[in-house]
Formats: sequence, C-alpha cells, structure tokens
Amino acid sequence: MEKMKGLQALILAMVMVMAIATTDAQSICNMPASGLMACKPAVTPPNPPPPTSTCCSALSHADMRCLCSYKNSKLLPSLGIDPNLAMKLPSLCKLPHPANC
Repeated sequence: MEKMKGLQALILAMVMVMAIATTDAQSICNMPASGLMACKPAVTPPNPPPPTSTCCSALSHADMRCLCSYKNSKLLPSLGIDPNLAMKLPSLCKLPHPANC
C-alpha cells in the first residue's frame, strides 16, 4: 500500500512538471507557469540564488494563502523544492507574508 502511495505521488509530480514545462497557460494559485519556473532556482537546494525580479513580480500576483496550502505537501520535495526556502520567498521579495502560513 505504501509503494502505491509513493507511485501515485511520483506520477502526480511528473504530470505537474510536464504541465508546467509544456504550457504557459497553466497556473497554480494565480501564478503562471513562467513565474513558477522563474522562482524554482530560488527554492532549490543546496545553494539557491536570490529570487529574480521575474519571480518576485509573479509572486506578487499569486494567491499566497493558496500557495501556503502546499507548504507541508510531499509534492514539493519530490520536485526538488525545499518548502523552507519557499516560505522565505515573500520576505526575500519584500512582499507581505500571509498570516497563519
């Protein structure tokens, strides 16, 4: 049963990566795929660069509460994203951090 859950998570992660990579029409939490991809280096360990202005601009239009719902998701680490680094993005972009996130 545990292997099945792991396989389902892997398949979901692969589908999301493919969807993000193949179309800019996709968005997550009101953040377009281009914005998600612009932010990915800043949330990928081990030595992430600061977020780009493109990343911060996209993040400024995102639904922050929606993005917060992913902070404990196992999906992020499976995509190479460090949730702790992701939680720092609003501050690094000088954006307000959502309450209760």
